[in-house]
Amino acid sequence: MNTSVWHGHGKTTATVLVGCTALLLGLTGTTAQAGPRDLGRQVLGANDGWGSEGAGTTGGSAADAEHVYTVTTWAEFKAALKDGGDAPKIIKVKGMIDAVSEGCEAFVTGGYDFQQYLKDYDPAVYGNDEVAKGPQEDARVASMANQDSAIKANVPSNTTIVGVGKDSGILGGSLQIKGVSNVIMRNLTIEAPLDCFPKWDPTDDNKTGNWNSEYDAVVVYGTDHVWLDHNTFTDGRYPDSERPVYFGKRFQQHDGLTDIVRGSNYVTVSWNRYQDHDKNMLIGNGDGLATTDGGKLKVTMHHNRFEGILQRSPRVRFGQVDVYNNHYVVTEEQKDDYYIFGVGISSQLHATDNAVSLPAGASVGKVLKKWNESPLTAENNYVNGKLTDLIAVHNAEIPEETLQAGAGWKPTLRTKVDSPKALPGIVNRCAGAGRLH
Repeated sequence: MNTSVWHGHGKTTATVLVGCTALLLGLTGTTAQAGPRDLGRQVLGANDGWGSEGAGTTGGSAADAEHVYTVTTWAEFKAALKDGGDAPKIIKVKGMIDAVSEGCEAFVTGGYDFQQYLKDYDPAVYGNDEVAKGPQEDARVASMANQDSAIKANVPSNTTIVGVGKDSGILGGSLQIKGVSNVIMRNLTIEAPLDCFPKWDPTDDNKTGNWNSEYDAVVVYGTDHVWLDHNTFTDGRYPDSERPVYFGKRFQQHDGLTDIVRGSNYVTVSWNRYQDHDKNMLIGNGDGLATTDGGKLKVTMHHNRFEGILQRSPRVRFGQVDVYNNHYVVTEEQKDDYYIFGVGISSQLHATDNAVSLPAGASVGKVLKKWNESPLTAENNYVNGKLTDLIAVHNAEIPEETLQAGAGWKPTLRTKVDSPKALPGIVNRCAGAGRLH
């Protein structure tokens, strides 16, 4: 199968972009290119975060002409991913591709009826002592399996996926970068998948019950050398704030935007825009995974913009995670129930040179959230334009969750570090999809 509309012309070379100025001016390294840049041929620059470790991250930049594809439908996209196995490939996404174009109704099977589901598991009827069981739960599971197979797309090793122009990406798909190596995703607008069939767990949340959903927009699972750059991740048409409430709990239909889990390693997340979402990013997704995650989960996050994100930007377990030069914007609606950096078991979070914008009345101490006893480094961070010792303020405001300073390591794989005071302007101009053209 070959849906390529690109044709090679002799020898191709990979190019490297460095820094926001280079991005805006169309520079590669220190030399301006004469013609249009081919995003598919660009690789992660030297020293640009953990993704540049070792041989670096080159994705499909070495693809021959037979393995360069331009796709306009979800079916074409999935077919291109499968074609050629692990041979280097470049997939250019043109326009917004809808993974659920026929709607949730297309996945319903087994007699699933949501109104009946609500009647069967209403706590006033079913109680909160055991998990949901019965015909409607069985039908929900079967319907969910249909959606699962339809919206998940497995990304192979040595692949670059790029959006064409300013308005290209994926609606409602779940990209699985699982058990592979060397993947690049750039210039894509990703609308988080909407779980059509959330599960009601009566026993969750101290037996008050909760809705639980599946499907991350992007999951990096057991994979090394990944570069996620200049993408926009959002709930798009379906913000959590507009989801209905059943049994007194928000009908949660979203999971993570970008989760990096199960022994993944050497990942750089740069110049992305994360918008209007609840559970944003897990780095490590279980306290009992020391055997798979210990010594791995090395991730760098820089020059990303987070706005309207309620929590997990990121929440870290086990990993040496370098978070610098990001801008976090907490909205008025979220100021009473938010956190940015989650400090989890055996984590070594190094969070420096970031900017945080808080509305009036928001607690600065909540920027940090302690889940386990793990020292972190948090230096030269600015809150509302003022240099702030995040650990000291957290410990003063939330003394029952005292945090210790000193992550025990210092990042060396960094490019230019911008002044935190300048970050709101720099990141707002440069981060997100459509900013590479």
